[in-house]
Amino acid sequence: MSQKQPLLITTGEPAGIGMDVVLLLAQEGKLQNLNRPIWVIADANAMQARAEQLLATGALKSCPTWQSITVTPSSMTDVNNADFDIANNAFLLLDVPCPAPVQAGYIDTKNAAMVAKQLEIAHQLATNETVAAIVTGPLQKSALIDADIKLLDGTMFSGHTEFFMQQSGCKKVVMMLANQAMKVALVTTHLALRDVPAAITADNVRQTVQIVLDDMQSKFGMASPRILVCGLNPHAGEGGHLGMEEIEIINPVLQEFIAAGVDISEAMPADTLFTTRHLSNCDAVIAMYHDQGLPVLKSHGFGDTVNLTLGLPYIRTSVDHGTALDLAGRGEASATSLYQALIMANEMADKSLTTS
Repeated sequence: MSQKQPLLITTGEPAGIGMDVVLLLAQEGKLQNLNRPIWVIADANAMQARAEQLLATGALKSCPTWQSITVTPSSMTDVNNADFDIANNAFLLLDVPCPAPVQAGYIDTKNAAMVAKQLEIAHQLATNETVAAIVTGPLQKSALIDADIKLLDGTMFSGHTEFFMQQSGCKKVVMMLANQAMKVALVTTHLALRDVPAAITADNVRQTVQIVLDDMQSKFGMASPRILVCGLNPHAGEGGHLGMEEIEIINPVLQEFIAAGVDISEAMPADTLFTTRHLSNCDAVIAMYHDQGLPVLKSHGFGDTVNLTLGLPYIRTSVDHGTALDLAGRGEASATSLYQALIMANEMADKSLTTS
């Protein structure tokens, strides 16, 4: 285990359930069962206070132990060379202090910079290959926006995906959600439905397919992934009677990949693609827009779903839930999504080693 690189968890918004779910998994021994060191970024004082809150509720029967190291710009070398005592600790805590006291359930925008700092550290550690993967806990976008936290290009903070994409210098990344039933990647993500058709361009479809192919091979260890693609329109356009995007844009791009030997379908009607007959014979589905693919996927396992960012130079998985401020510190949060995100990150890291 000492030879394996750690998985790094960012706990996100300190007022939310990020620390809760880490502590719950640590108590259950699930962090220790992943056969890798687990590193966690959080405020050490806030983590201790949250553990005491959960002990008081009975959600924790005993307090997990962790090893702590304070993170400052000058101490990053120490983090890179951290000697983690995994035998006696559930995780290594990278202590990034909050400037304001943390109160479970109540956001303080003074702590938004600390949340952004977590992401900066995670990106640095993943880029220099100190950690094998980043697993992100939930943050509150509104808190970072209200605190005037910007992305690298100076625009409003819009989420983990955009942050890591810009920090890594990527022009495009792909959102994929995965659970035991299926993996679904998206050509477009958070767009109003009326704006989707204009975003379905040949370049966008082509780049999405290529990123999915590359990451299915390099991060999932699939030499020849089988991919099904949804059409944009009902019945995949019904031969042009219900829309021309499939004929004019989507299928010509897909034919390029088919001609190159890729195991990929032409545009299929989404209402029949998501059936057992088709899903049992594919490794990933590419949907054209958010609510075409994700409601189906989440209906097969909302709590077990993992959010991934494909196209980054490193592995990033995430929980598929928000900060749940109303549950923070109350002992009512579920750690299932974080555990699934850790399992997937761990498996992807192992497969990346075998394909590199």
